Amino acid sequence: MSEETPRRIVQRGLYFDELEEGAVYVHSPGRTVTEADNVLFTTLTMNTQSLHLDAAWSEQTEFGDRLVNSMFTLSTLVGLSVAQLTQGTIVANLGFSEVNFPAPVRHGDTLYAETVVASKRESRSRPGQGVVEFVHTMRNQHDQVVATARRSTLMRMSPGTPA
Repeated sequence: MSEETPRRIVQRGLYFDELEEGAVYVHSPGRTVTEADNVLFTTLTMNTQSLHLDAAWSEQTEFGDRLVNSMFTLSTLVGLSVAQLTQGTIVANLGFSEVNFPAPVRHGDTLYAETVVASKRESRSRPGQGVVEFVHTMRNQHDQVVATARRSTLMRMSPGTPA
């Protein structure tokens, strides 16, 4: 009796030609932000802003408490999309624009993200690759938008796609 090698399926994001313009990709699971996340990220990036680190000082602000570093928020917004969209299929991030933080993120907030493919086009200079513009939106557990960003990427096309 011969044993067949089972087909292997590797987790990956979507290739350029699999991304649907205008579609909303809802990412899961969400991510609950802890105080440790905020302090570690803030100190790792040398951001000594009191609003992120000093509880006593932050109590005196209009927010009444420390806020999560907005760069952590942006990183998490993109990170939540990776498994579904770009894991192993992205060539490069080309840039970010229209990054906004309309509401603060606090310790204990759970963050959820979704992404719309705003546009895509085949690369004129890199055969087998394409430029994709994503619009990412992040909400907290109260469905309040806490971050948005437009991101331009260079993506691989499916293997075997004619160049």
